[in-house]
Amino acid sequence: MKKVLIVTYYWPPAGGPGVQRWLKFSKYLPEFGIQPIIYKPKNPSYPILDSSLEVSPEVEVLEKPIFEPYAMANLLSKDETKTISSGIIKSKTRQSWSEQLMLYIRGNFFIPDARKFWVKPSVAYLKEYLSKHQIDTIITSGPPHSLHLIGKALKQANPHLQWIADFRDPWTTIGYHSALKLTSSSQAKHKALEKEVLDSADQLVVTSFQTQHEFETKTKTPVEVITNGFEDISEEFDLSENFSVSHIGSLLNDRNPKVLWEVFAELIEEDPVFKDFFELKLIGKVSDSVLESAFQSGLKKFVSIIGYLDHKDAIESQRSSQMLLLIEINKPENKSIIPGKIFEYLASRRPILAIGPEGWDVNQIISETHSGKCFNYDEKASLKSYVKEAFKAFLNGKLKSNTKNIDQYHRKNLTQKLVKLIK
Repeated sequence: MKKVLIVTYYWPPAGGPGVQRWLKFSKYLPEFGIQPIIYKPKNPSYPILDSSLEVSPEVEVLEKPIFEPYAMANLLSKDETKTISSGIIKSKTRQSWSEQLMLYIRGNFFIPDARKFWVKPSVAYLKEYLSKHQIDTIITSGPPHSLHLIGKALKQANPHLQWIADFRDPWTTIGYHSALKLTSSSQAKHKALEKEVLDSADQLVVTSFQTQHEFETKTKTPVEVITNGFEDISEEFDLSENFSVSHIGSLLNDRNPKVLWEVFAELIEEDPVFKDFFELKLIGKVSDSVLESAFQSGLKKFVSIIGYLDHKDAIESQRSSQMLLLIEINKPENKSIIPGKIFEYLASRRPILAIGPEGWDVNQIISETHSGKCFNYDEKASLKSYVKEAFKAFLNGKLKSNTKNIDQYHRKNLTQKLVKLIK
């Protein structure tokens, strides 16, 4: 059986979307004749934990201690460190002096990121391990993008090594990059490191079509899209008796669909029946500014703030919801973001209401799977009409999704695409 070394930061007991991708790939790789060997930090500082995730017994796991600056920053402000490491960055006017300082230090002293100190000891350890175990293929997954520097160094040491760099998110165009208070020299360093990684790898894997187009303009290295996916087709769950519209996952400061809050508020005002049944469920981390915006629109009595749920409970919640919300920041650079939860939304077979930037990659997926509707932020009238029609269908017991063509996003089929690149 061919062995492949996979370098990843996120691994159980880490929670959140970052861990799912390689946890599931590693589960199915042995079915295609590939033995996954996971290399991960021994003492990571994960912002969220999930005890429900299970690792396949066929997966071999290697560990090496990591120095975590975030652990030291906890002494300054544990809550602020946790939110920044999760990618939740407050608007400039709401940032405390300590948050501004942490962002400046994070952006300019830890390039490409705060896990950079794991690179040198990992390279030294893995050079010896690869030579002893005759492994000829490695995969690095980022963010954190410092892990790609491990792959670059191993490739330089052994040019015959096959190196696949997996980008779950882009590098210099990722949404929070511009919030890191980068100096011009720091920005140049990021771009130079990104270029070195893109050009040195044998194969690039990305999770969205826009990122594929972006990277193809930056390098001649082949770029393949392998999206995230789902594992199980939905079981039958009892649907909520309310007209529950649920968002699962983080709602960051800029991921704030004020137009949707206005639509809900207007429907509550116009239709007493809608007022009796409507419920907005927010499951996961939600920034204070998003909550304030929803409350100021008059939705406070209708919002259920549930907080983070482990993966299993989150899936149960989305499958029992009447509609599912998918929200992205209204900026052109966010067109490439395809949240991993959309694929589990597909498996739930509940109607999806998505709001994001014009040209968003998600629109292509929702359209081809007939799983709901995607709107731009300036389409208030159409958005309101869609919600009204969905509520009417709910009252008649006919609110459902006509989802189709989703087998291509099953984790096993996506793993098969990965296997073709490895072999």
